[in-house]
Amino acid sequence: MEVIFHQLIEEFQLPFHNPVLIFSLVLAIILLAPLLLHRIKIPGIIGLIISGIIIGPDGFNILEQNEFVDIFSTIGLLYIMFIAGLELDLNQFKTHRNKSIVFGIYTFIIPLGIGFPLCYYVLSMWDSNFDFAASLLVASMFATHTLLTYPLVSKLGISKDKAVAITVGGTILTDTAVLILLAIILGSHTGGLTQEFWIRLIISFILYSLIMFMLVPLVAKWFFRKLESEKHSHYIFVLSIVFFSAFLAEIAGLESIIGAFAAGLALNKLIPSSSALMNRIEFIGNSLFIPFFLISVGMLVDVSVIFTGWTALVIAGALTVAALLGKWLAALLTQLTFKFTYNQRNLIFGLSAAHAAATLAVIKVGYDAGIVDDTILNATVIIILVSCLVASFVTSSAAKGVVKDSEEYDVYELNASGKEEQILIPIANLVNIEKVLDFAVLIKDKRSSNPLSILTVVPNTDEAERTIVRAKNELEKFVAETTASDTNVSVSASIDHNAASGISRSAREIMADIILLGWPQKTGFLDKIIGNKMESILNNTNKTLFIGDFKIPLGNHKKIFLIVPVNAELEEGFDLWVNKMIKLSIELSIPLTLNSTQETYDAIKEFASKNKLALSAEFNEFDDWDDFLILSRKITETDFIIMVSARDGYVSHNHHLDKIPSKLEKHFEKNSKIIIYPQ
Repeated sequence: MEVIFHQLIEEFQLPFHNPVLIFSLVLAIILLAPLLLHRIKIPGIIGLIISGIIIGPDGFNILEQNEFVDIFSTIGLLYIMFIAGLELDLNQFKTHRNKSIVFGIYTFIIPLGIGFPLCYYVLSMWDSNFDFAASLLVASMFATHTLLTYPLVSKLGISKDKAVAITVGGTILTDTAVLILLAIILGSHTGGLTQEFWIRLIISFILYSLIMFMLVPLVAKWFFRKLESEKHSHYIFVLSIVFFSAFLAEIAGLESIIGAFAAGLALNKLIPSSSALMNRIEFIGNSLFIPFFLISVGMLVDVSVIFTGWTALVIAGALTVAALLGKWLAALLTQLTFKFTYNQRNLIFGLSAAHAAATLAVIKVGYDAGIVDDTILNATVIIILVSCLVASFVTSSAAKGVVKDSEEYDVYELNASGKEEQILIPIANLVNIEKVLDFAVLIKDKRSSNPLSILTVVPNTDEAERTIVRAKNELEKFVAETTASDTNVSVSASIDHNAASGISRSAREIMADIILLGWPQKTGFLDKIIGNKMESILNNTNKTLFIGDFKIPLGNHKKIFLIVPVNAELEEGFDLWVNKMIKLSIELSIPLTLNSTQETYDAIKEFASKNKLALSAEFNEFDDWDDFLILSRKITETDFIIMVSARDGYVSHNHHLDKIPSKLEKHFEKNSKIIIYPQ
């Protein structure tokens, strides 16, 4: 007993050294700190940072900055940048890339313009160490920022807002510029700013870009296609890409955070935001790695530096005010330039105000090189603490404001009854069921509490009950994968002599808005199906019907090739399918190529504008249905062909539409395709 007691005393000596004990303590903090501070309306991020201060070397010295903490902290930082790149709406970014460049210039030049004169001409009177190199280095530190509060934005579901897209794009531009400036300052300080330095930097940057944006997407596409059923290996593959990319960035003379962000961009189109893989990435990051990083940031803070004398206090205060002022002015100018709302301006400021990893990296490198002294290093820690607190409060408030601003425009319910959306998925066989369910997850309204309803219709025979049990058992593993994407699924069975009758009856019972069917597997058989089961479903329901044939993983498509008949905008179900197509384009981060009349295109643009949806579309005027196959010249195997048809007798129906299914099957066998029959 005495031996055990002494062992316990030894294990609990401060600071802790046992990895298991350290991990247990950190997990307890991650669990309790946000819960406790949430009661007093303080963002969880601040709770984690404050916890880090308390347990850190300059607090109660419970934990020290050892290798174990550093590894998890580094993973958390890379995770933040990776998720930022992965969640970036590339269509939005392309649409607003000029705005991102403008914001990147603002958030780099303004803090630099404020910081350098302050350090070189004012603070040098208190501290002689503020020479030209030190002043330029500290000023460049003001231009950096870490997307520390990005998890708050992601949690509230506004990561695709244009203000967020512009800020993320500007972040990578300004941080890259600062890191290049840091390399130049170090080269100048050591006398290594030679022609060889510039050649090596440019060549390594070009090679790195080629590897990340040409080779990595090709490897990832091959991997996801070949190991499509090995879902757990997908996550390991993604992690390996992230850390290998970060390593390559360091080899290329860049910072590892740039590499993690580049990995997110490279994999962006291959990992839909509503997929199970994305859910796993965010869940593990937000639950473990990112909180670990936030705690480690707090552990760097030494509050005692405030009491070391007036000089340290003045310098720390002046640098902190300058750092926040520069970012606020950059956000203000961005708002005035692009006419953003008050909440969007504050969101930009909140996201860009936090100085943490990149800031610390810049100053640490300068400190190790002898360019800055202890006073500046301690002041930097104070900047990190104050800016993280301010950024957390501002981002939390602004993000909620943006959500409220957007609610009045968001398309939530497009059916007249005002009920929550309901999608019915009849399953005839298990071929391609995974892709059908993945598609359903992408287009489903996330705010609808109704689950995806999977239906199997069995013949009314003596074996009906056994058939139902067997069918449900076979569906279990696919249901488990779908629920991994945070989407609820319900499985039901209907006994009926006729499959079409069972589907129609179930659709009415659950008041389905969309019926999603898989494409018949036998080539050339679709016309026969359309003639009986499909005709029965179309005639006996007024639901929007999707018939899908998914040949490749959804993330591997390069564009949506949408074909729309004349007068489609006059159909009752127009708003529903347009909303789903724009949503699909956003989820997959691929553009639309719209083939329709000018009137239909104008109606789609008006719908997108009215509901503040990001429409990224190329328009081709098309109404020559006698020569439908002329469109094949513009279609590649990676295009997702979506054909909007119409029920017989409706305003947009023409006799050519009846032959389209067989033409699609014959001439575009290798393409993923969907036929939509609007409500």
